[in-house]
Amino acid sequence: MSEHTDAAQLSIENVLPLLVLEGAVVFPHTVISITLDDGNLHAAEAALKGDRQLLLAVKRPDADESAELAAQLFPIAVIGRIEQSGVLPGGASGIIVRGLVRAELQDQVASEPAPAFRFVHRPDVVELTPALDQLMVEVRAVIDAVLALRPGMTQEIRNFVRSIEDPGQLADNTGYSPDYTLEERLDLLATFDLTARLIKVREAYRQQLALLEVQHRLRQEVQDSSTRQQREFYLRQQLRAIQKELGEDDVEATELDDLREKLAAVQLPETARKEADRELSRLSRINGSSPEYQMVRTYLEWLAELPWGVYTGKPIDMAFAREVLDADHYGLERIKERLLEYLAVKQRRASLGDDTGRAGREPILAFVGPPGVGKTSLGQSIARALGRTFVRMSLGGVRDEAELRGFRRTYIGSQPGRIIQELRRAGTADPVILLDEIDKIGSDYRGDPAAALLEVLDPEQNYTFTDHYLNLPFDLSKVLFLATANNWDTVPPALRDRMEVIELAGYVESEKLRIAETHLVPRQIQANGLRNEEVLLEEGALRAIINGYTREAGVRNLERNIGGVLRKVVRQITETNHVAPPPVTVDDAFVRRSLGRQRFYNEAQERIDQPGVATGLVWTPVGGDIIFVEAVAVEGNRELKITGQLGDVMRESAEAALTYVRSRAHTLGIDPRFFETHAIHIHVPAGAVPKDGPSAGITIATALASAATGHLVREDIAMTGEIALRGRVLPIGGIKEKALGAHRAGIRTIILPRRNMVELDEMPDEIRAEMTFIPVDTLDEVLSVALRPAERTTLGEILAAPRSEELLPSV
Repeated sequence: MSEHTDAAQLSIENVLPLLVLEGAVVFPHTVISITLDDGNLHAAEAALKGDRQLLLAVKRPDADESAELAAQLFPIAVIGRIEQSGVLPGGASGIIVRGLVRAELQDQVASEPAPAFRFVHRPDVVELTPALDQLMVEVRAVIDAVLALRPGMTQEIRNFVRSIEDPGQLADNTGYSPDYTLEERLDLLATFDLTARLIKVREAYRQQLALLEVQHRLRQEVQDSSTRQQREFYLRQQLRAIQKELGEDDVEATELDDLREKLAAVQLPETARKEADRELSRLSRINGSSPEYQMVRTYLEWLAELPWGVYTGKPIDMAFAREVLDADHYGLERIKERLLEYLAVKQRRASLGDDTGRAGREPILAFVGPPGVGKTSLGQSIARALGRTFVRMSLGGVRDEAELRGFRRTYIGSQPGRIIQELRRAGTADPVILLDEIDKIGSDYRGDPAAALLEVLDPEQNYTFTDHYLNLPFDLSKVLFLATANNWDTVPPALRDRMEVIELAGYVESEKLRIAETHLVPRQIQANGLRNEEVLLEEGALRAIINGYTREAGVRNLERNIGGVLRKVVRQITETNHVAPPPVTVDDAFVRRSLGRQRFYNEAQERIDQPGVATGLVWTPVGGDIIFVEAVAVEGNRELKITGQLGDVMRESAEAALTYVRSRAHTLGIDPRFFETHAIHIHVPAGAVPKDGPSAGITIATALASAATGHLVREDIAMTGEIALRGRVLPIGGIKEKALGAHRAGIRTIILPRRNMVELDEMPDEIRAEMTFIPVDTLDEVLSVALRPAERTTLGEILAAPRSEELLPSV
């Protein structure tokens, strides 16, 4: 056995100055340049004053800066000799150091002017054996194979590796491989056993070789494919030149080449790529005058123009999303909170890398509410917050399933469905698609379009959506689908199950006023060619329009009427012909002159001056409203007459109400023979409008009790609720919309089923503060609140009094 010869040249006292390295490891038998700074300058100067030797120790990555220096260092260091000092090629001062031998640090003996440590030599002990020789052969072979595959490696480097005879030098020279991590380099430095060190080097380079072979194979496949495509391109160019010389050059060949280039530039999935290649090959064999030629060519053009794998969405910025929603919509706080929660979950999943796969897909949101409340504009705001393209698909009146899923290619003039068409127009595979008016989809013998949407709106299926025309799976999982509807009940149950409903009930007067001031008026001023300084629209004028000329849950008609008023302003300014006309002040009188007579009045202010009239609440697709139910008793047989375009459910409610009132005749103070000698006529005005539903039960019963007892019904109360034959008041739907409708009509007290009280939590706080809600369980409670006992009259007076024309059905 023999020790390394450099060990004899080391310091006899086994004490040397120490230079700290950060993120770099020096191995024996290697040379490295070190830039000098304030931290290591004194150590280099101390070595240069002595025998030019110093310790090179690595600082631990997780070292505690407050600990002693010895605790911050890796215990195995390398003794190095300064070969040269001066200015490095980069212009900085530095030294060139050659690593000599390993050393194990002991205790620190000095700290000034440079740290000095006592150490123990750890030289390599070499015993040449056949096993060691074989191991060196294997290490050289695998290193040579890696260098052969690594680009930029010269033959001189490979020859240098082959010339190394010392096993320790062979192992240590590999420590500078760029594929080693700092931990792996330190592990190699701390491995004193030479055989174990060579085995680690061999295994590390075998892993590198396997990775490089895979990369080389992939590069070769790509290069072969590119070479094949280039060869085909050159051959086609030569063929085209030959055809041109022969006078056989045609437009079809040029178009086919252009189509082939377009398809080559698109990131088609493997399945679509095979289908495109097959159709291209078939197209090249079809006569250009054949109808099939145009059919195949159109199909390939569709494949080339679709946004396969093209995504344009930006990372979600919650602050920007909140700013967009607040800027575009006033109020709707619950809706905004749900949308922000939706975006926050999406952002969180993206930050965790869990935004892919079916498990990471969010529910599909459906905005349900009356017209004009901002359902479509909410979709536009979400698209703007996400930085995506917005696509609106109106589904109203769609009856053919093929409009959504496309027509088969076997038909002349066939084309993809609207979903694929909209994706091509958007130019991206991740737009925001709003399925507008999803409740108005029809169905006939041509199929059910709602059934075609089941796959589109199901996150478990839409990543392989197959259009009938394409007959290829297209990934819709990145598309953000939204839906809008006015009436959720008409949407098929299977389709409803795939969406999460967000209800928009409508706006109250204060919200409409704020929306008009911040959004509608500026938009209409610009749309009508006005400047802000030319018109002054008073708040009273806006309130006059809201209360006297519109009665809607949304603001669409409000904007139309504001536009009508501003057009009068434009005409007035134009007819004056002034260079700088004074601003036109729009007050409530100007509104009445511009829009004509008032169209809506506060029915609640019309006093109910005869028994038999009660105020009810109804839900309509355009929001809640109030109705009047009229009941009249006339002498005659036991006949029940019901008019006003009532449906079967309301007719049954009227019959149940009459039976209950008759059963409670004694308690209510009604002559038991009254119903034997009188006919009852129940009428709901606006007879041209069909009406149905169970929620008018208690209103009809109250009107009947009022007519039979002579008690007036309070005109400041409206009511809603279903009646059971035993007098129970059962819950109904649409409470929020009905309450808002009553508020718009000026009614501030509502009787409703007790089990519906929980739904009032969704009411705006300002509306709840202005209104009184009376929960009831039985019809007796309803009558005790709704009837006015102080104004009771006798039955003879009721029958003798002339009927008001307002209570008689219009002829």
